[in-house]
Amino acid sequence: MKSGALTSVTLPADWSVETILPIAFQGRELVLEAHAYQGETDEEQVLVLVHRDPKAMNGSMPIVRVHSGCVTGDIFHSLRCDCYQQLQAALKVITEAPYGAIIYVPYHEGRGIGLFKKIQAYALQDQGLDTVEANIEVGAPIDSRDYALAARVLCDLGMAEIKLLSNNPAKEQALKAHGIRVAERLPLVVAPNKFNKRYLDTKRARMAHKL
Repeated sequence: MKSGALTSVTLPADWSVETILPIAFQGRELVLEAHAYQGETDEEQVLVLVHRDPKAMNGSMPIVRVHSGCVTGDIFHSLRCDCYQQLQAALKVITEAPYGAIIYVPYHEGRGIGLFKKIQAYALQDQGLDTVEANIEVGAPIDSRDYALAARVLCDLGMAEIKLLSNNPAKEQALKAHGIRVAERLPLVVAPNKFNKRYLDTKRARMAHKL
């Protein structure tokens, strides 16, 4: 794939819809734009929450978090990963910035291997394997996430140039390969706990995350 070239993706005729979504966040009521997108398959669906401050935007570059869905973390606040903490930290950054968005990708569960295989991998981690070893043992890729649809969504929203909120250099490179200009990658580091310390150590040592 040529760097900077947006991958061609076949999309449904009615591939996007938008509405307004009021949310409760840290004791406040916030009203965000909500955009839903449908990809090539039924499972490829993306939700985008956009915050704009018309009084402060003035051509500001959007701060964007591309967040992989995590049922155990985002919904049930699992301590085995840092997904919930990262999502909350990202919401704080984006809603305090003049212009920002969260691209929420449910089908990226377990770095793209799905919920069932993720729990299989968790069971192997209970036996001593790290996250990379466990994925390999269940016959899954270490990371099978694809960012073509996320890149198309960003372009559709007029966000072809962004500040990326991520610790993962591979995510930055993937978006760039799909035509997104990443002007800056901003860290999103949260404190470890006793349940996810090895998980975070593995991301740092074996997947080059900047933690």
